[in-house]
Amino acid sequence: MATLDEFEAQELEAINNGDTLYKVVNGVKKEYTEEDKISLAKIRAAEKFDLQENGWLYARREQYLPIQDQLDMQYWDGVNGTTTWSDHIAQVKSDNPKPA
Repeated sequence: MATLDEFEAQELEAINNGDTLYKVVNGVKKEYTEEDKISLAKIRAAEKFDLQENGWLYARREQYLPIQDQLDMQYWDGVNGTTTWSDHIAQVKSDNPKPA
C-alpha cells in the first residue's frame, strides 16, 4: 500500500512527463505553473489514496440492497426459515473484504 506522499510523487511525475497542461484565465490560454501542477498532483493523489483506503467500503455500499429490501428479506427468512438475508450480507462482505 502506498502512502499519500508516494501517490503525490507519482502523480507529479506523471504530470511532468505527460502532455503540457493549460488553463484559461480571463479568456487567455496559459500553461500550468509548477504550483498548479503540484495542486493537481495533490488532488489526484488524495483521490487515489482514498480509494486505496476505502474502496472496499464504497464497493460494499453499492452492492448492498436497499434497507427496505433487506428488511423484507429478514421478515421472509423468519417466516420461511431461510437465510436469504444473511447469505446476501455474507456474499457482499466476501466479495469486498475489509483490509487487515
